[in-house]
Amino acid sequence: MSYQAPLRDMRFVLHELFDASAHCAQLGTGLDRELIDGVLEEAAAFTANEIAPLNRNSDEEGCRLENGQVSTPRGFRAAYRQYVDNGWASMTGPVEFGGQGFPQLVAFAFHEMLMSASLSFRVYSGLTEGAVLALHKHGSAELKAGYLAKMVSGQWTGTMCLTEPQAGTDLALLRSRAEPQADGSFQITGSKIFISGGEQDFSENIIHLVLARLPDAPVGVKGISLFLVPKFLTDADGAPGRRNALSCGAIEHKMGIKGASTCVMNFDGATAYLVGEANQGLACMFTMMNDARFQVGLQGLGIGEAAFQGALRYARERLQSRGLTGPVATDKVADPIIVHPDVRRMLLIQKTLVEGGRMLAAYTARQLDLEHGAESTEARKAASKRAALLIPIVKAFLTDLGQEVASHAVQVYGGHGYIREWGMEQLMRDSRITQLYEGTNGIQALDLIRRKLLADGGAELAALQEELRSVCNEALGQPALSGLARVVQARLDEWHGLAAEVIARCQHDAQEIGAASVDFLHYSAYVLLAGFWVQAALCAQRSLDAGSAEGDFYRAKLASADFFVKRLLPRASSHRLALLGGADCLMALRAEHFAF
Repeated sequence: MSYQAPLRDMRFVLHELFDASAHCAQLGTGLDRELIDGVLEEAAAFTANEIAPLNRNSDEEGCRLENGQVSTPRGFRAAYRQYVDNGWASMTGPVEFGGQGFPQLVAFAFHEMLMSASLSFRVYSGLTEGAVLALHKHGSAELKAGYLAKMVSGQWTGTMCLTEPQAGTDLALLRSRAEPQADGSFQITGSKIFISGGEQDFSENIIHLVLARLPDAPVGVKGISLFLVPKFLTDADGAPGRRNALSCGAIEHKMGIKGASTCVMNFDGATAYLVGEANQGLACMFTMMNDARFQVGLQGLGIGEAAFQGALRYARERLQSRGLTGPVATDKVADPIIVHPDVRRMLLIQKTLVEGGRMLAAYTARQLDLEHGAESTEARKAASKRAALLIPIVKAFLTDLGQEVASHAVQVYGGHGYIREWGMEQLMRDSRITQLYEGTNGIQALDLIRRKLLADGGAELAALQEELRSVCNEALGQPALSGLARVVQARLDEWHGLAAEVIARCQHDAQEIGAASVDFLHYSAYVLLAGFWVQAALCAQRSLDAGSAEGDFYRAKLASADFFVKRLLPRASSHRLALLGGADCLMALRAEHFAF
C-alpha cells in the first residue's frame, strides 16, 4: 500500500493550534514557519518514496540470523544510509554533539511519518535517540566524548536492554551481573530478551545500555545500575576495534514488525562502563524509557494514519450496492461504499481518533520541549509535571487507537482486508506489539493512577482540566460552537469528580488502583481528546469567519468535532460505570475457580 504524509493536518496542528513558530522562537531554535514546512515536505517525500516501499517486503522477508550476524530485509541498509546522510538521524540530537536540536513539537511529525511508512524501519533509529538522551543526561564527560557524536549522527545505533526471561515488568527480579575491574570498567554477564535492534547489519557499532547488578547492590530495584556496553570496543582513535564479549543468541519470530530484529542478547563478561551513579540505573533508564513511551504512542498514531488512508482509498473506489436513499454514482454499476452509513461510521471513527491523537501528541511534545527549554525554572517544572501526567495516556491510548483503527480498516475492506496483498492485516499485526512493549498498557494505567494521580492528590490533573475549561469557555462565545462546548464542559466537571472518587477509593483499598486504572485512563483520554476537538473547532470557526479560502478543510474539522463528541465521547460513560463497579467483583473469584 502507498502512504502520503497528511501534511495539511500536520500544518493545522503545528501552526494553527500550537503556534510552532512562536514555540521555536521561545526555545531559540531559529526555526520559523517556512523552514518547518520545508522540512516536513522533505520528510514527506523521503518517507513516501524511500521508506514506505520497503514495508511489505520487510514483512514478507523478515530478518535472518546466521553465524551470530543478523541480516535485515532488502533495502533497509541503503535506506538507513540515506536516512543518516540526509541528516534525519541527527534531527533531535544535542547541538554540541553534532545534532540539529529540533524541538519535539516539530520532530514528532516526521517520526509519525516514519511509523506510518514502516514501523519496522523506525524501530532501529527510535531507540538510538532514547539512548542519546540517557547518555547525554547521565553519562560522564568521557563517555559523552567517546560515543555521543557518532550515535547522534546515526553512524552508531543504540539499544535498551532491560528485559530478562524471568524479569519483564518486575525489574526487581533482574539477575544480570556487573563485576568491577581494576581499570574502572566492569564486566557484564547475563542474558537479555526482546532487544530491538540488538544486532543488525547497517551501523558500524551498536551501543547497548544495559541494566545489571553490582556485587554489593541492594536487593530489588534499588540495586540496579546502568551500563554502556559497545558491540565493538573503541581503539585509541575512537574507531570500532575488537569485538566485545557479547552476541545475539537468537532472533524472535514475531506476529508483526518482522523487519525489526528482536534479539536475545548474551553478555559473557562483556566490557562495560557505568552510566550515572551506582544503583541509580532505573532512574537513568527512565530518561530513555519516557522518550520511548512517547515514541511508542507515535507508533500507534502512525499505524492509525496508514490504516485510515488505506481504508479511505478503498472506500472511495470499491463499488458495492446502491445507497440507501437511491443511486449516487448513476454512471456506475453500483455506488462506492463510502456512501453507506456504516462505512462512514468506521471512517469517521478512524479520522477523528487519528486527528485527535495527533493533537494530543503535539501537545505532549510541546511539554517535553518546555521541560528542558522553558526560560524559568518554574515553567520547566510545570512542563515536566504535565508531560509526566500525559505520557502514560499517550502511550496506552494512542496504541489502543492504532489497533482499533487498523481493525476498522480490515473491516472496511471486507474479505480483502484479511488478505495479505492489501496491507491492512499487516498493519493490524504490526500495531499489536505497541500495546505491549515499553510497559504494557495496563502498566501505563497503573502508572497514571499510582505515580501521577495519587502522588499529588490530583492537582496536576485538575490544572489540565482547568486549561481545557478555558478553551470551552472561549468556544461558548461562538454561537455555532456553544452546544459542543457545553457538552465537553460538563464532561470536564464529571472528570474532576470522578478523579476525586478514584483517589478516595484507592486510598481506602489498594486493589481499587488496579481495578479502576484502565477504565480511568480511557475515560481520561476520551475527555482529553474532546477538549482538543473543541480547540480545533474554535480555530476552524475563526478561519471560516475570516473568509478562509480553505473552507472545505475547516468545515470538515467542524463536522469531525461534532462526530467525536456525539459518537465517541459517549464511550467515556461506559468506562466510568465500569470503574465504579469496584474491585470486589474482580477479586471475589478464587484463582483455582477459573476452571476450563
